[in-house]
Amino acid sequence: MSAEQASSQKRFTGPQGFLLAGSFLITLGSFAVLPYMSVLLHQRLGLGLGTVGFVLAVASLIQFAGGVVAGPVAARIGLRRSMLVALALRTAGFAAFVPGLTSPVLAIGALLLVSAGAALYLPANKAYLVAGSPDADRPRLLSASSSAFNAGMALGPPAAAPLVLGSPGVLFTCVAGLFALVGVGHAFLPREEVRPEAAVSQEPRPGEPRSGLSPFLVTVVSVYAFMFFQHYLALFAVPRTSAGFYGVVLMGYAALLVVAQPLLAERIAALSYPAALWWGFGAMAAGMAAIAGGGHAGIAVGGALLCLGEIVLFLKNDLEALARSSAPPATVFGRQRLAAGIGAFASGVVGGQLYGAAESAGSARAFWVVVCLQCLLLPVLLMYGGRRTARGRSEPRAETASRLSGG
Repeated sequence: MSAEQASSQKRFTGPQGFLLAGSFLITLGSFAVLPYMSVLLHQRLGLGLGTVGFVLAVASLIQFAGGVVAGPVAARIGLRRSMLVALALRTAGFAAFVPGLTSPVLAIGALLLVSAGAALYLPANKAYLVAGSPDADRPRLLSASSSAFNAGMALGPPAAAPLVLGSPGVLFTCVAGLFALVGVGHAFLPREEVRPEAAVSQEPRPGEPRSGLSPFLVTVVSVYAFMFFQHYLALFAVPRTSAGFYGVVLMGYAALLVVAQPLLAERIAALSYPAALWWGFGAMAAGMAAIAGGGHAGIAVGGALLCLGEIVLFLKNDLEALARSSAPPATVFGRQRLAAGIGAFASGVVGGQLYGAAESAGSARAFWVVVCLQCLLLPVLLMYGGRRTARGRSEPRAETASRLSGG
């Protein structure tokens, strides 16, 4: 292959570049608002914390589980139209927050609209990004997409902090306007970037049978393990360090994620699925152990190791899900969103009980030790189940071959 051909493969097409820029802007606008939603619902609108928790749980369920709707919708109306519908829902939702600042009913309805739009948009966005691209380009494209989303997540909350409590109406108006502009840009995208001759499905090479690991199940377990860090680090870190240090850790985490994932994408793609599990869960286990050690250094190192685990597992799960399924990419990504939602829900339920028990016993560090042990045990269980599944699939084929040969 010539250097010119290799260079052209590394560049993004115009639609891909627009989607990556749009992904950053969309997440920037969303995370300028959504992290402060509990404060707005409780302090400004006077909803009780129990009600706030229920509303946020329903919104999260719609956002994750609703991803399975993206596949059928995209199949009927196309990926570009799916994204346009999703952005229209989110624009309407953020606009409805302006009058909703004085009405709990309108505010809750606006939040649910935003969540429904997010459920529809992300699977269609990822599917459009990889549509028609060779399998070899998928790690680069998906890692760039993740970096764009994470950059927006990192910058959104600090960008909105001056307005969120003092002038929330201005903030919601700006965010709605941003989504409207991005939506107009999506209207000029080609219907689909499909090149059937370039879309070659991945098949295991001779002598390298594919493991029986289920990407859906591995995603559930990966997100389950990771969300202990996401949900409970603040409770542990802020009293032992400071809120400022915790903010620095989160910003450093996001920056590392944005930079490292594209750099590691092709190496992660080259790993076998079992090897990716050992690396990913091993890094998570080491990170949980470092956090259990406490102190500024332990928490910072733990965050970096958790970032490595997230990069390996989340990207590899998406790549394996695409490679193993004959369904359209939008359907695959919708199922992955559902898996992530199940894992996050389970982690929230189990983690609350574990952290409460650890604090009652007078040792919050024990929580991180237990989570570390889970991260060591989970890949063992997944691998054992995967081997049983693979063996169960191979035995009928061996029996059939024996019969055909007269054995």
